[in-house]
Amino acid sequence: MSEVKSFIPIAIPCMGEPEATAAQRVIMSGWVTQGPEVAAFEQEFAAYVGAAHACAVSNCTTALHLALLAVGVKPGDEVITVSHSYIATANSIRYCGATPVFVDIEPQSYNINPLLIADAITARTRAILVVHQMGMPCDLKPILEIAHRHNLPVIEDAACAIGSEVRLNDQWEKIGRAHGDIACFSFHPRKVISTGDGGMLTTNNPEWDQQFRLWRQHGMSVPDTVRHGAKQVIFESYPMLGYNYRMTDIQAAVGREQLKRLPEIVDRRRYLAQRYQADLADLPGLKLPTEPTWAKSNWQSFCVRLPEQSDQLKVMQAMLDAGIATRRGIMCAHREPAYQIETWTCGGKNSPCQCQPGSCDRLLESEQAQDQAILLPLFHQMTESQQDYVVDTLKTACLSPAIA
Repeated sequence: MSEVKSFIPIAIPCMGEPEATAAQRVIMSGWVTQGPEVAAFEQEFAAYVGAAHACAVSNCTTALHLALLAVGVKPGDEVITVSHSYIATANSIRYCGATPVFVDIEPQSYNINPLLIADAITARTRAILVVHQMGMPCDLKPILEIAHRHNLPVIEDAACAIGSEVRLNDQWEKIGRAHGDIACFSFHPRKVISTGDGGMLTTNNPEWDQQFRLWRQHGMSVPDTVRHGAKQVIFESYPMLGYNYRMTDIQAAVGREQLKRLPEIVDRRRYLAQRYQADLADLPGLKLPTEPTWAKSNWQSFCVRLPEQSDQLKVMQAMLDAGIATRRGIMCAHREPAYQIETWTCGGKNSPCQCQPGSCDRLLESEQAQDQAILLPLFHQMTESQQDYVVDTLKTACLSPAIA
């Protein structure tokens, strides 16, 4: 039992000697920023998800920003999305000068409710930005049907969803194919694979892919790889306003090794998620995450809804006192102080909303998910003994009269 007495974190990146060797190889090569390793990582990533193009960037937030710009989002536009997501989702819309239009989630999946999208569409709607929350694919089929009917592009915030799958067109396909117009991924340490930080855009549109590559490097007309390998002097130009959104070759080399590990990592996470499902099934009032028949999650996070009588903060503190890290339910952007200042609205144009600061009567499922759910530790290196300890501690906390 000694292994479970040490602190159990919410997540640990799965890295080792292969990643260290890859980083050292790049450092010793002398080419450490966006170069051949980035190009190779992009090709391998595109092949894995089944996309025509993949473009590496500095993080998923910058990927979302470029995706929105590519589909034409500009000041004065509206983008339909969820408040129930990391704040970067809403922020990327505001970076474009557009207004996030928040719609509520489905309580079972924690993803956008497709039934609420159509009512949120206005003459100013420019795009739909969906989130595959915690690695669980959202219900893409009805979402894509609505988008096609209204001639709207769909961007997938797939920050957590590398390795997840969805069944469309009678076959299983990887998230990131992309099923919408553009998918955006994160390689933050909390994600299933990591490059320390970093992001990726996937699309089947070659013009958008070319635009990403210009934007990510200040709008430079000639890539470094072309200029450095040229036999004649080349002067680059900067025909457009661009950004410094590059990925380094050090990160990309690590990402290539992580991509090799991905099938094993996802298999292990699915096994641990099944153990959580079985071992927590008898805890009265606890609501476990559900995987639709058309979805296969990578289980980036394992989120449980606490029994009604349990106090979220007290349960989390009891877990922390026992040496176990947890996280509260996914945040809601509209409740954050920044969005008491930033512009946003809620979906549902046919009736007035009685929004108050930090609360919205159209986003009740989102708010309840934040207030009632917690994320349990889940990572590739997690042992069964550690998981058993988490389960036992959660049961004790939820059943304790002092915590209710």
